[in-house]
Amino acid sequence: MQETRLQKLLEFFEAEPNDEFLQYALATEYLRLNDTEKALQFYEGLVTNHPNYTGTYYHLGKLYETLGRKEDALRIYQQGIMITQQKRDNHALAELRSAYNQASGLYDDDDY
Repeated sequence: MQETRLQKLLEFFEAEPNDEFLQYALATEYLRLNDTEKALQFYEGLVTNHPNYTGTYYHLGKLYETLGRKEDALRIYQQGIMITQQKRDNHALAELRSAYNQASGLYDDDDY
């Protein structure tokens, strides 16, 4: 039987439970499999335990939006904006600002 991507990631994670990339990959894989509870668990764990892993903030914010948790999405976007500014990660900063502005109603992509 061929191993699934999820099974392989879980094996890697078992060997390296503190690896932030593996946690991110698992969150993304669970989201792809529509297991939002597990995806949320891994994304939130990353924000708590690896706050400088900037890729998490955009995806966690979007997941919160999908779940109807707008205030949580806005909060996480703001948190990510602060961290990406400190790290001078301009690409992630621009994505987070755009997501925050859209979620807060400051502009609508349909207007462009």
